[in-house]
Amino acid sequence: MAAKLRKGDKVVVLTGKDKGKTGEISSVDPKAGKAVVDGLNIAIRHVKQSQTSQGGRTPKAMPINLSNLAIVDGNGKATRVGFREEDGKKVRFAKTTGEVI
Repeated sequence: MAAKLRKGDKVVVLTGKDKGKTGEISSVDPKAGKAVVDGLNIAIRHVKQSQTSQGGRTPKAMPINLSNLAIVDGNGKATRVGFREEDGKKVRFAKTTGEVI
């Protein structure tokens, strides 16, 4: 099945501690059904010091389930994604506005 959410898409979080926040998808794992959004769902990871890098507590963006994300349309609102054919190509479009993503 074609991916409704892809790397680089602007999305809004629908549920959880970051509900209502927006960000850009940095990576998608379709097999697990999760995506990493820059600056959202941050967890603190403890890193051991090495010769080259300083140790300590580093923030890391953790994966969010794709069902908890919605793409942001031109008006800045959450929308669902549909597919249609234009000029022989399959394209994604926003269900609220109808514009191609």
